[in-house]
Amino acid sequence: MKKKPEKVKEAEALKAELARVSTVILSTFKGLKVEDDTKLRRAVETAGGRYKVVKNTVAERAAQGTPAEQILKNLTGANSIAYTATDPVALAKVLTKIAKDVPAFHFSMGVVEGRVISMDEINQLSQLPSRDELMSKIMFLLNAPAQRIASAMAGVARNLAVVTSEAVKEKKFAE
Repeated sequence: MKKKPEKVKEAEALKAELARVSTVILSTFKGLKVEDDTKLRRAVETAGGRYKVVKNTVAERAAQGTPAEQILKNLTGANSIAYTATDPVALAKVLTKIAKDVPAFHFSMGVVEGRVISMDEINQLSQLPSRDELMSKIMFLLNAPAQRIASAMAGVARNLAVVTSEAVKEKKFAE
């Protein structure tokens, strides 16, 4: 069992992390097997996030003054948090996939960019395209007009070459 100074130190470290992140998702893990927990942790890490099992009082103390304060008040039972400073969609995708695969894992609510979201909104967030997919779509849309202009300009030169070639074949030019 941890002593009070260790708990205070842990709460301060967690508070520093929660102050830097944009997304925090609260979940319960009661009945989660070790192999499923390991799978969950690895999946969250690959999505650029962190996953922690925290004591309710430590989480409440650490969340004071952060956007996560709203969801980490008056916690009961076994709780864990997943958080990220990068891509909330990637984290939501990972957590919804794990929740489907592992019935013992449930998430209840979260905070994204300072706004509290429900479980349904987390599911909706997981349906969005990832940051990389959105960036590739934007790049395609930015590139498309230039590509069309280049094709149109090449088409003019190509058509001129075809017409000239046909005219030469039919001996339309005076020699």
